[in-house]
Amino acid sequence: MMSLLLAAILGYLLGSIPFGLVLTKAAGLGDIRAIGSGNIGATNVLRTGRKGLAAATLVLDALKGAAALLLARAIWGEEAALVAGVAAMAGHAFPVWLGFKGGKGVATGAGVLLAAQWWLGLVALAAWLAVFAATRISSAGALAACAAAPIAALLLGDLRLAGFAAGLAALIAWRHRPNIQRLLAGTEPRFGKAKG
Repeated sequence: MMSLLLAAILGYLLGSIPFGLVLTKAAGLGDIRAIGSGNIGATNVLRTGRKGLAAATLVLDALKGAAALLLARAIWGEEAALVAGVAAMAGHAFPVWLGFKGGKGVATGAGVLLAAQWWLGLVALAAWLAVFAATRISSAGALAACAAAPIAALLLGDLRLAGFAAGLAALIAWRHRPNIQRLLAGTEPRFGKAKG
């Protein structure tokens, strides 16, 4: 139990690093939470018009999730790795440094899935790309990826991995509640348009 607790602490602390906020402040753009959706993730960073910063945020948010899981796996084993992955997602979504108001977890979740099982991460990525290409709605792609990962793991008979992916999906879906409401109402903005 101590190893699981330590893995959770490690994952949370790594996940709670707000790269979007750090990068935009370092670039002299001020507080990313004051523009667009107010989110600290790559999609909102892109609204600054700085594609390089958005890409860096995306990569770093994914890497912190992957690093949390891989470090815990190397030190404490597979169970601890999965705990650290979930904790990294929680850290990103609810960072103590920002009053527990963080990002939506899509990039961090992708990093966690890729580190847990690379093929599962690729399934989620493929689902995101397919739905985003069809709709030009980022949140729709994210929710499709969330649904695809646990289903893929379940179809391959890996119940533990399916449960893990479902947990990540539930957290991402929870963080996307306003987006889901707009999707149902048909008012969710498409990529390249102002957020409504």
